[in-house]
Parts: sequence; structure tokens; C-alpha cells
Amino acid sequence: MSDPIHPDTQQFKPVNENANTADKILMRVYSALRTKGYDPITQIVGYLMSGDPTYITSYDNARSLICRVERDEIVEELVRYYVREAQA
Repeated sequence: MSDPIHPDTQQFKPVNENANTADKILMRVYSALRTKGYDPITQIVGYLMSGDPTYITSYDNARSLICRVERDEIVEELVRYYVREAQA
């Protein structure tokens, strides 16, 4: 049996790992690139092909966000979206 939690005890709540999924991050990065006047498609493709994060602007934390997701996860999300739209 576990001990009851004292009312003054602070509880740690783990961060939800799925809060920033590949699709949400991709859309935020796209928006940041567009806002800064870049061609988002070209820049994101450059990043995906090379792995060089300097293709992504640091504006609005976009570079940091995209580096949190593996490139293959982003490609999977793009393929998943493409196939879903093609079947619709």
C-alpha cells in the first residue's frame, strides 16, 4: 500500500511527448519560413535532403523545433498526408 500524498507536496507532471508531433512542427516551421520571406517548400526540402538545420530560420524557434523531430519522421508524415489526400 502506498503512502498518502501530503497536501503540501509538489507533484511532477511529465511533459507530453506527443505535444509537438511532426505535423504540427512542420506547419509551425512552414509558417515561420513564410513570415520571413523564404520559400518554405524549398527550404524544408533542403533541410530534409541535407540534414543542415541552417536551411530553417531560427525565427519563432523554428530551427529548434524541427531539430526535435527526426527527418525520417517528417518524411513519413509527408508521405502519409500525400497518400491520404490522393485517396480522398
